[in-house]
Amino acid sequence: MEDTDVLIVGAGPVGLTAAAELRRQGATCRIIDRLPARLPYAKAVGVQPRTLEVWDRMGMVRAALEAAVPMRGQLMYADGVEQARFELRLPPEVPYAFAALPQYETERIIEEHLARFGTGIERGTELLGFTQDEDRVVSRIVTASGAQEELRSRFLVGCDGAHSTVRKGLGLTFEGGAFPEEYMLADVEVDWSLPEGYGVRALHHDADGRVDDVLVCIPLPGDRRYRMSMLVPPELSTKGGSAARGERAHGLEGGRAPRLEHIQAVVDRLSPEPATASTMRWSSVFRISHRLVDRYAVGRVFVAGDAAHIHPPTGAQGMNTGIQDAFNLAWKLALALDGSAHPRLLDSYDAERRPVGEEVVGRTVRHATEGGVPAPKDDMTTVILREAQLLVAYPDSPLTATNGAGPGDRAAPGPGPGERAPDCRGLTTGLAVTPLRLYDLLRDRGHVLVLYADSADALTACHEAAATAGRLTGGRVPAFVVAGDDDQVPAVHAPGGANGRHLPVFRDEAGEFERLYGAKGATAFLIRPDGYLTARLARLTPAETEPALADALGRVFRL
Repeated sequence: MEDTDVLIVGAGPVGLTAAAELRRQGATCRIIDRLPARLPYAKAVGVQPRTLEVWDRMGMVRAALEAAVPMRGQLMYADGVEQARFELRLPPEVPYAFAALPQYETERIIEEHLARFGTGIERGTELLGFTQDEDRVVSRIVTASGAQEELRSRFLVGCDGAHSTVRKGLGLTFEGGAFPEEYMLADVEVDWSLPEGYGVRALHHDADGRVDDVLVCIPLPGDRRYRMSMLVPPELSTKGGSAARGERAHGLEGGRAPRLEHIQAVVDRLSPEPATASTMRWSSVFRISHRLVDRYAVGRVFVAGDAAHIHPPTGAQGMNTGIQDAFNLAWKLALALDGSAHPRLLDSYDAERRPVGEEVVGRTVRHATEGGVPAPKDDMTTVILREAQLLVAYPDSPLTATNGAGPGDRAAPGPGPGERAPDCRGLTTGLAVTPLRLYDLLRDRGHVLVLYADSADALTACHEAAATAGRLTGGRVPAFVVAGDDDQVPAVHAPGGANGRHLPVFRDEAGEFERLYGAKGATAFLIRPDGYLTARLARLTPAETEPALADALGRVFRL
């Protein structure tokens, strides 16, 4: 008998996300971390709009919005001259902007959310090793008291960072390389008059045009507070330490911590205007590597976050990618644990997330090498959407049902199978005085069948599709209708089905759903727990609806 469904190793943002989503979905888990307490360092500070959408789906975005500050853009300087000002503007239908939040605050927020499910972190507890067979994983752990235990679980998830014990225990490769430069990090306040909410990137070039000095500042909550990074001076260099011993050098290094005078010296050289740094909360030296694991899973054991991919911090992609790894994996594990998953569902974790990790590693290395400036040929809207992680998609996933869209339908606007389901505003019902967002209706749910109807006949077809989905999955997939703003479509709940439940209908009063989803007639959108489309089924008819839904649902569920 297992002690828990899932053992999670590592209680950073990635491990906490996995634990919180597993508990929300009804699975049991234990989460261990070798550290005795949360580290008070503002390491990963950028929170992407897509991560805020994930937190919205999990029901915990409010706390993040209260604690974070907006990232409005970036100011670029070279040799004391302003080169560019990038505004981080997103389309109006995107519900959340770019944000900055110290990593310890991110961890606090997710940990407090996890505690609502009665689960806490087992601090000072370390994984020593593990074995697995077809049925379970047996892990050897040492607790804070020094006692060694064996812990049996159905699955093991390694969220234990760049030096992952889980990854090493699986014997996975972690190919890549390291950047030769060493950097300082510092959390300080600075008294310049630059606009709030903007990151600052200032470079200096030598006589040959090479970058020989750099200052990068990311705003943090507080009065002109920034997380600054810069090249390390020779007296603080850790070269000859971990790198010389053949270890993978990535992240904070031991040794001498930079003092405020080290930070001020760089500010004096590179700040766009005279400024004084003060109130230093912490500082460190760090190095950067870029590596990608060869597989994200072996049997019942998985890796996520820095245990699977490490890369330059350019664009604040690392933590956000890891959080989305964890969310992608957690809902699949939950379905596997309750016996309702397709036997190969868990294989889709590697199939979907490893290509994302590969793209992020390649892109961040390229940007770091090029100085972080988009190439002239790059469309800035696309660049910003990609940095926001809103362009991540799974069109080639085994879970994505590409049939049923109908001939020529993909020429129409709106998301296709495997793409992110966008939010939309202006949904009304007789029970809510204030119009709702689509994400309000998806929050804190699993798979949802969203149906569109623009006529009374289409509404009847939607009712039949909802009944079919319920019958195929034993009621596991709820449904609701978004009705076109047409007098022919009753703006009331559709008649009850065999289970006695009515089908909720929401009016698309602003027309945003029709426009953003390219919906016509009777159309079904099967939306996953992580907000991507498993299927888009157009022109629903009795003859086609059941086989199309059976194909789409059968990729996820054991029907």
